[in-house]
Amino acid sequence: MVLYEKLGGRATVTIDEPERHNPMSAATMGGLLDVMRRATHDHDVRVVVITGAGEKTFSAGGDLGGGFVDSVLAGHEGRGSLASLFRQMRRCGKPTIARVNGHALGGGFGLAAACDITIASDRATFGTPEINVGLWPMMISAVLKSLVPRKALLDMMLTGRRFSADEAVQLGIATRVVPHADLDAEVDKVVDSLLALSPAALALGKEAFYAIEDMGLDAALDHLHIGLTALSTTNDAREGV
Repeated sequence: MVLYEKLGGRATVTIDEPERHNPMSAATMGGLLDVMRRATHDHDVRVVVITGAGEKTFSAGGDLGGGFVDSVLAGHEGRGSLASLFRQMRRCGKPTIARVNGHALGGGFGLAAACDITIASDRATFGTPEINVGLWPMMISAVLKSLVPRKALLDMMLTGRRFSADEAVQLGIATRVVPHADLDAEVDKVVDSLLALSPAALALGKEAFYAIEDMGLDAALDHLHIGLTALSTTNDAREGV
């Protein structure tokens, strides 16, 4: 189950199955995709916070306890929801914040890493345990490859080891770590700081940041040149100047 709550420009998205460690089931991935689309097109929403219910787990990843899917095609289509979710998070013109309150594993790890800002409790752990059940973290590799150094990424995927929030910061996965008791206050502080900024600058800036990721220098400069001209014509930029 995925919950969606709005309050003062902030949308909070919660994976709400704490008794099952907030698994990334097909239904959950579909629900996350639906609410991300909703937030993207809701003009009242300016920041999206994603978290897991409870005190122990952000998301433990794939729903391995849910049994095998009826067919290869059904499984393929279910995983396609995760790919669509990652694309939608990139295309969303609002900053996304992961509130990592506990374990973030497998697809849950990928979800936390896919957010623009990742704030972790000092109790949080991260990892790609798929190898331990004869699988490989295929889908989340697309997100992690641009964040984590190559050898470090391969090490975590080959061994399936878990690591701390502090190491996640060192590897470029998490933005910051705070004491568990301070997690909500830190998230609120970041949300408030973003709400005070120009929505147009945040949207165009985020688009430009991800658009040039795989571009060469010349193509990136051309894209950024056009983007800056577009941004300079907005009311927010005129008022800022």
